Amino acid sequence: MQFRECLPTPPLRNALPKHVLRNAVLVVGIAVMLAGCQRNPLVVKRSPCPAVAVPTYLGDATIFGPGGAADAKNIDFVATLTNLRDTCLEGDDKLTTDVSFEIVARRDAAGPARTVTLPVFTTVVQGGNLVLSKEVTGVVVTFAEGQTRGTGRGVVRTSVARSAATLPPEIQEKVTRKRKASDLDAAVDPMADPQVRAALRAASFEVLIGFQLDEAGLAYNVSK
Repeated sequence: MQFRECLPTPPLRNALPKHVLRNAVLVVGIAVMLAGCQRNPLVVKRSPCPAVAVPTYLGDATIFGPGGAADAKNIDFVATLTNLRDTCLEGDDKLTTDVSFEIVARRDAAGPARTVTLPVFTTVVQGGNLVLSKEVTGVVVTFAEGQTRGTGRGVVRTSVARSAATLPPEIQEKVTRKRKASDLDAAVDPMADPQVRAALRAASFEVLIGFQLDEAGLAYNVSK
């Protein structure tokens, strides 16, 4: 069942209203043949697999000391979500995406061995703004004795229906149809067609991974 859910503010991507993505470009390529290049057409293939990204402001977590203000003078440690690696398994009925990532944390002073658990969310988004699922898991970060650097590792799996990520036949025909230089629409970009843009948007999915921050933590990231 699909449902709508508001993603954390501020926005997650500039390319789409209310969504700002860091280090990510939505995989919505189109296949076109350039007019006059009949022998060597330029073909850009669209992948049905979800794009994987860390939303802006949600890739870092600043943990503050107990009983103090959420400011630079009361920082316990800072963690960063990094090294995302994804593998897409294309089945007949669904597209399964396995994502691994690392968390690197740093505390100001070396101390005794310490283990902390940080909440990380995984969200599947369709068309840039429709949240299909969200899951929060705890990732363990360990500081060795006498070390200021701590590390942790997480693995998540998501899936979407292959049929939902597949363009309708009539849209595929508009996008991939071979055009001759003499055709009236030879130089017309298929993406100029609102119907094509809407279909590509609806068939595009993203897997967003970030820290599940409280209001104070998010506000601090935005203000940095």
